[in-house]
Amino acid sequence: MDLNTTWFLLIGVLLGGYAVLDGFDLGVGVLHLFARSDRERSANLRAVGPFWDGNEVWLLAGGGAMFAAFPVLYATVFSGFYLAFMLLLVALILRATALEFHHQVDSPRWRRFWDWCFGIGSLVPALLLGVALGNVIRGLPVTAAAQLRTGLWPLLNPFALLTGLLGLALFVMHGAAWLRLKTEGEPQARMGRWLTGAWMGVIVLFLTVVASSFFAAPRLFNGLLSRPVFWLLLILMLGALIALPLLARAGRHLAAFLASAVIVVAPFGLAATGLFPRLVLSSIDAANDLTIYNAASTPRTLTAMLVIALIGMPLVIVYHVYVYRTFAGKVGPGDGHY
Repeated sequence: MDLNTTWFLLIGVLLGGYAVLDGFDLGVGVLHLFARSDRERSANLRAVGPFWDGNEVWLLAGGGAMFAAFPVLYATVFSGFYLAFMLLLVALILRATALEFHHQVDSPRWRRFWDWCFGIGSLVPALLLGVALGNVIRGLPVTAAAQLRTGLWPLLNPFALLTGLLGLALFVMHGAAWLRLKTEGEPQARMGRWLTGAWMGVIVLFLTVVASSFFAAPRLFNGLLSRPVFWLLLILMLGALIALPLLARAGRHLAAFLASAVIVVAPFGLAATGLFPRLVLSSIDAANDLTIYNAASTPRTLTAMLVIALIGMPLVIVYHVYVYRTFAGKVGPGDGHY
């Protein structure tokens, strides 16, 4: 367990934390597009309103940690994904603006406009994050000089779009599990149906992605079966997939949400296990792969950043515990802002 491996794990924790925490926000946003009344839409907004900005901190922390710990990876991937990341950034800004502006004017047309902005601003990131992961595990045209020359359209290949749909299904499932936890009555019953449908979609898409990976990303499986972490994550995911509908049917909404969180983060962990110690696979030559060693900062930088992380991460966790405890409980289908 050297510094490079430690930072690989820490960035994985940050990005996985983002997938779990902001993942339900994104899922609620997608489900918001299918809400049946203004009261239900208001309940959706209040279910995520106190949490979304804190949840996005995990993405910012993950990006900042990547820049500090693996600057070559940051420079290479961001240069190739420039248009995709700009689209992602615009969507996240649109979502944030919608959440803050939705109740500023008492007008149905105004609210409907921001309802659509909230939904689209959630749908695009939910899809693009999975597309980005699909391209990373499929392999990118990284040269020996760690340069990546690609555009937006090559990134929208069939395998990447398939992983994007898997990511979308995961977030919708997670958002439905959150709304089941935060609502009551008919909205809660409707979210139960969405939860079941998304859960079935996750199973089908996950199996399809795994089968496709043998052809699109065969290098991902080199030595994978000999790694205990792989089996641990796979068992946890299978257990959570079995437990989720049983817990939801029994009315144990918090436990169902936690099972959904495991299902969301497990595919990301499985992909990271297959990649390690590589960060990005090169589709040109395996010698051009970016790894935790050839893309890393100096040991002094990694050490200094580790100290900062060990101080900062507990503060973020304490903040989240406080916020989630403060805003615990049902939101109900009433009017008003969070």
